[in-house]
Amino acid sequence: MINKVVSGAEEAIRDISDGATIMLGGFGLCGIPENCITALVDKKVKNLTCISNNAGVDDFGIGLMLKQRQVKKMISSYVGENAEFERQLLSGELEVDLIPQGTLATRCLAAGYGMPAIFTPAGVGTEVAEGKEIRNFDGKDYLMEYAFNADFALVKAWKGDTAGNLVFRSTSRNFNPVMAMAGKITVAEVEELVEIGQLDPDHIHTPGIYVHRIFQGKDYEKRIEQRTVSKRN
Repeated sequence: MINKVVSGAEEAIRDISDGATIMLGGFGLCGIPENCITALVDKKVKNLTCISNNAGVDDFGIGLMLKQRQVKKMISSYVGENAEFERQLLSGELEVDLIPQGTLATRCLAAGYGMPAIFTPAGVGTEVAEGKEIRNFDGKDYLMEYAFNADFALVKAWKGDTAGNLVFRSTSRNFNPVMAMAGKITVAEVEELVEIGQLDPDHIHTPGIYVHRIFQGKDYEKRIEQRTVSKRN
């Protein structure tokens, strides 16, 4: 077996260069590859196309990359928590492709399955469909969307083993598993890295066959975008 374990984020993203297309897992700020994002910021790569459900916040996640003008284009579903994203979009500094959330997930899934495209009713009759092929199946129109073609997928898991098998927790399962399948090179950072055989096979969400590099991360902040709590009576 080829050794997939690397020393840290810097080594894991060593060959990400200017102009790359990158998938970044997570939902909101839950399950984002914090260490890999920090390494990308430190490396100062630029002209990146980032495929992510959201764009982080001003001072965390992908927001750090936006602040340094490292991102040329964002392909996302939800971008409402980032003022710098809004400023760059309105000023024309940033290309943005807003995609329905289910379509985003399914285009990732299609790439992992080796499918070139999908057909979805989401977006038919809206600006999303402009310039795209429409086909009719059983009397209903569907929009054709291409599978993503990402150079790298950066994901974050709760646990992983040295063979690259991954276990995710709760909300972080939204986009991390499908993105892990879809990258030409998939990098996984994990909170806990264990030896082969220490993970219950029934609990593995992403088989190691999809993962090219894995490392144990550190100093996770696990921020919450908007904390909402009930008032005490």
